[in-house]
Amino acid sequence: MNFFGRVGAAIAAAVLVCVAQSAVAAACDLAQAPTTRWRAVEQNGHAWLVDPCGVRTFSIGVNVLDAGRSGAKLRRPHYDWRAHYASIDDWIHATDARLHAWGFNAAGAWSLPPQELRLPTTIDLELGRLSRFHWFDPFRPDMGAIMDAEAAKLVAPYRHTAYRIGYFSDNEVGWWSGALFTFYSRKPAANYTKQHLVALLRERYHEDWTRFTRDFMPPAGVHSWRELLATRQTTRLRPGGDGAGVIEEWTGIVATRYYALASAAIHKADPEALYLGDRLPIYYDPAAIRAEARYVDVIATNYNVDSPEGWIAPYFFDGLRRLSGDKPVLISEWFYAAHENRTGNRNNGHLMTVETQAERAAGASAAARDFVAIPEILGVDWFQYYDYPLGGRQDSEDYNFGLVDISDRPYRRLVTALTAANRQLPMLHADAAPMARQDRDAIRVPHVAIDFAKPSLIDWPKPVSLLPPLETSTGDVPFGEVYLAWDNRGIEFATIGQDYYDLGVLAYKGRFPLSEAYRIAVDFDAGAGPRRFTLYFIPPRGKARNYPPMKPVLCVGSPEEHRGSTCSSVAGGIAHYFGADQPRIVADALIPWSALGIAGPPESHRIRLDVTARSWFRARWMSLSGQTPETTAADPRLWLTATLTQ
Repeated sequence: MNFFGRVGAAIAAAVLVCVAQSAVAAACDLAQAPTTRWRAVEQNGHAWLVDPCGVRTFSIGVNVLDAGRSGAKLRRPHYDWRAHYASIDDWIHATDARLHAWGFNAAGAWSLPPQELRLPTTIDLELGRLSRFHWFDPFRPDMGAIMDAEAAKLVAPYRHTAYRIGYFSDNEVGWWSGALFTFYSRKPAANYTKQHLVALLRERYHEDWTRFTRDFMPPAGVHSWRELLATRQTTRLRPGGDGAGVIEEWTGIVATRYYALASAAIHKADPEALYLGDRLPIYYDPAAIRAEARYVDVIATNYNVDSPEGWIAPYFFDGLRRLSGDKPVLISEWFYAAHENRTGNRNNGHLMTVETQAERAAGASAAARDFVAIPEILGVDWFQYYDYPLGGRQDSEDYNFGLVDISDRPYRRLVTALTAANRQLPMLHADAAPMARQDRDAIRVPHVAIDFAKPSLIDWPKPVSLLPPLETSTGDVPFGEVYLAWDNRGIEFATIGQDYYDLGVLAYKGRFPLSEAYRIAVDFDAGAGPRRFTLYFIPPRGKARNYPPMKPVLCVGSPEEHRGSTCSSVAGGIAHYFGADQPRIVADALIPWSALGIAGPPESHRIRLDVTARSWFRARWMSLSGQTPETTAADPRLWLTATLTQ
C-alpha cells in the first residue's frame, strides 16, 4: 500500500496514514541505521526524503543551530548558550526538546555537527569558495583536482554518520549573469576562463568583429579579438543590441563547469550523501538551472515569501519544475521578521518583514502550508534559530529571524503557530497538487479596492486575481506573473517577477534607455478602442547602498512607440514598486477608466486585453496571448476577453 498516495477517500484514512508514518519514523534510530545513505524519491507525483532506515519523511528544519557561535566574534549583545545553560550538552538537549515539541525534525546549514545534535542535518561546505572557483579562474586545468581534494577534507567529519542528509556545495552563488560576463572580460589574457569567454564570442560571431560590436561595446582602443583578450578593461552590452543571449550562454557554460566538478567531488568524497546544489538566492537564472539539473540530486533554493500573509508566487516553482525536469526541491532558507521584537533588530534590508509578532506568526504558518502544497518540495528549513545580534551581523544585516530572541526566550506566537502547521505538513504534502489556474477562454477579473499606500500586495486576492500563466518562446519559462482587478477608479494590475540586472553591464550615458528596461505592457479595450500602457522598471545609476531601489515609470503607449529614455505619463495613474530589490520585481499599478477612454466600468463588464513582458535587454519575453510583444501590440484581434466580476 502507498501510505502517502493521494488521499481521495475519507479524512479518517488520511489520519491513519499520518499516525502510521509517525510510528515508523519514531522507531528509526539513525545511530543504528544499516547505512548512511539518504535518498530523494518521487512517489505518486510527490517528492520525499527517504532516510537510511528506509522511512519516507518530509524534512522540517532550522538553520544555524550552532549555540550562538555565529555571533561570538561580535562585541555586542548576541545569542550565547553560556548565558543560559551549564554545558553545551545541556543546550543541545534543551534545544532538541524544543524543536521536537515545535514539530521540527532536522537541522539546516550552519549548525553544529550532526553527531552532536543527533538531528538529520544538511551541511554547507563552501566548496567553490574555498577552492577559489568563483571569481578566480574556474577553467584552470587543475580545478577538478583542487575541488576533489577540498571536498575530501570538508566532508571527512560527516561521511560516516547517518545523521548527515547531504551537502550544499556553497551558499547563494547566484549566477549573476551580467557580473559573470563583465568580471571575466577584465581578467588578464593568461586567465583560462577569460580565454574561454573570448573563444565563445569569436565562435558566436563567426570571427566577425563588426557583428560583435553591434551587440557589445569593447573598451576604447580595442579593435580586434587579440586586443579583446589582452585588455583588462570592461566589455559592456550596447543598447539596442542582442548580446544578452550570448551572456546567458556564458552563464550556462560557467554553471555547467561548477556543477559538474562539485557533483563529482562531493560524490567521490561521500558516495552515500545527497548533493543539494548551492542554495539559490531567492532567484534563479534559467541557464544555470538547466546546468544544475544535470548534476544535483535536489535543487535547494532560499525563498523570500512574496506577500506578508504567506503567498508564494506559482511562476517561480512552475519554472523550476520545467527547467529541471521535475527535480525535487528543498527550501533551504525561509523566514519572517517583525519590527516588533525583543532583541531590537532593525530589519534593515529587503527581506520579508511585517509589523507585529501576531502578523509574523500568521504569515509564517500560512506560508509553511503553502510550501508543502507544491508537490516537488521535500523539505523546508527555517532561517534561523535565534535573532541576529543587537546591531546586526558582521555584514550589518540585522533581522528578527529567530524562533527565540538573543536571551533564549521563544517568540510564543510564532512557535505556537508553526507547531500547529508543522504537525500538518506531511499529510498536507501527501495530498499536494499544483494550484488551479484561470482558463484563458474564461478570464474573470475580481472587483477589489486596492490600497496603493500599502507597501505590499497584501490587499490583492491572489488566487482569483492571478491571470493564467504567461506563455514564452519555445524552451523558455515565464519570469513572472500578473494579477488583475478593478474598482470604480479603474483597472488595477500587479506583478511578481525576477530577472537580474548588473549595474555595470550596459554601456549608456544619461538616463537609462527604456528599450533595455524590464517592463510589463498591458493592452486594454474597454469599448472605446485599444489603449496601451507600459510599466518600466528603471535601475539606479550606481549602488550607493546594498539594495538600490528601482523606479517604476507608468507610460502611455507600448514599448514600440517609445524612444529614448522618456515617455508620456498616464494621467491619474499610480505605480508602486515595493523595494524588494531586483532580481525580484514586485509592484502594482492603477490605470484610470478615463485613460481607457470611458468614464467608468463598461456596462457590458467585459474587456479585451493582453499582457506582455520583456526582461532586461529584451533577452526574454512572455505574454498572455502566447504571441511576442511586438506581434500582439500590432494586432488587437489577438487579445483575450475577460469579464469584470463583483
